[in-house]
Amino acid sequence: MGKHEPSAPLWQRSATDLAEAIRTREVSSEELVRSCLDRIEETNPRLNALVDVRPEEALAAARRADAAVAAGDELRPLHGIPVSIKINTDQEGYATSNGVAALADKKATGDAACVTALREAGAVPLGRSNSPGFSFRWFSTNELYGRTLNPWDADRTPGGSSGGSASSLAAGMTPIAQGNDIGGSIRFPAACCGVVGVRPTVGRVSDYGPPAFADTPGGPVELDFPPTVHYCAVQGPLARNVADARLALHAMSTPDVRMPQGVPAFPAPARPAGHQIAVTVVRGNADVKNHPAVDRALDAAVARLVDAGYVVEEVSRLSLLTEASRLWALLITEDIRLLLPVVQQLGDEAIRTALEGHFAYAAEVCGERPSLETYINGWARRATLITRLQELLGRQRLLLTPVCAELPFEQDADQTGPERTRELFSAMWPMTSVPVLGFPAVTLPVALEDGLPVGVQLIGGRFEEDLILEAAQAIEDRTPAIRTWDQEA
Repeated sequence: MGKHEPSAPLWQRSATDLAEAIRTREVSSEELVRSCLDRIEETNPRLNALVDVRPEEALAAARRADAAVAAGDELRPLHGIPVSIKINTDQEGYATSNGVAALADKKATGDAACVTALREAGAVPLGRSNSPGFSFRWFSTNELYGRTLNPWDADRTPGGSSGGSASSLAAGMTPIAQGNDIGGSIRFPAACCGVVGVRPTVGRVSDYGPPAFADTPGGPVELDFPPTVHYCAVQGPLARNVADARLALHAMSTPDVRMPQGVPAFPAPARPAGHQIAVTVVRGNADVKNHPAVDRALDAAVARLVDAGYVVEEVSRLSLLTEASRLWALLITEDIRLLLPVVQQLGDEAIRTALEGHFAYAAEVCGERPSLETYINGWARRATLITRLQELLGRQRLLLTPVCAELPFEQDADQTGPERTRELFSAMWPMTSVPVLGFPAVTLPVALEDGLPVGVQLIGGRFEEDLILEAAQAIEDRTPAIRTWDQEA
């Protein structure tokens, strides 16, 4: 999927291919940015995936990139490549609105570390990608910018919260997008839109950003974020193929000890040459039954891994992941509880309704108002589960799971009542079980079913992103290209 047809427009080509083309002066960054801008003009009015595109600013950055090529400067891995930045991520001069109307004028005074890393890798920011209000739904609608559509089917969610990132990629607006993930917000949108999403190990990509302040009668007060933001949330890339996702991940990987979970350096791979990797397939849990298309996607991924020489074994379920998913409901919900007054004051009706359903689900799983003792014991249990999962995986095993027990949800399914909301949370166990433990995972498409992409998830040991991406590449190499423009009339 990294190769291109000779006649393909620039916006269709992969980031890996385009970076080499810019380096060898086959094309210029300005030509590429113009091609992406044309594609944005063609597709974004319908999809509403990018919400703040400044063509002249991007073209000026592209011209600077081309001047560096002409001068013979040392070029970085993403030199001249357009990327989108999510509206909940600080980008100097742009509002970090998070889809909240009250924050529409809160312009960032500096870049988040992940944006700095992309710039230092040579990337050209091109547009801000849409999300739900407060970036906390599996749908991407907010009162400030409106609804983002899935390019494959407007009646299905593009995913959330990085729905604008995934939708824009699938439509060809940029070859790489930045997103973030605390409950599937990179991996689920990628799967909904038929692209690749990488959730790195917590600590691999710096989540550091300019300090946030709240205005109070006594003056500005620096905001502190709850524990799950530090220990469960990550920044990461989305791309249209595995090679591009790997390229972007390596560019974004930034050891940063300012973060509570930051590391000064990453452990080197220790896998002996020629060592076989085992893959354990976890199809589900006792709480939900997979859609038949989900099981077919898993079957396809298994066949492709076996063909690539992987040792594959199956288990019906893994209780550790089921427990982790329920633990996510406890820890995330109790941290959100502290933010409820702000959400109720500034949030739109959709996020308030979504959170009502979220709290109702969590009450069923964890009790109406868990005690402080329960919360503390939850964090203690998290540590034990991390150890158990790392012991299981080591450096020679991966897990293969569904992305979700369902196909991409109908738009705004979380607005239709508590019963449907309960079904959504049960179906999303593969997404919620991973963040609470801080492990890396990647989702990628393997099939089209009734015109919708269906993907799978690979989970690996901590800091074993390259091992996961190797397996993802093996699957992708044996999968026909899944691209929206191949389906266009």
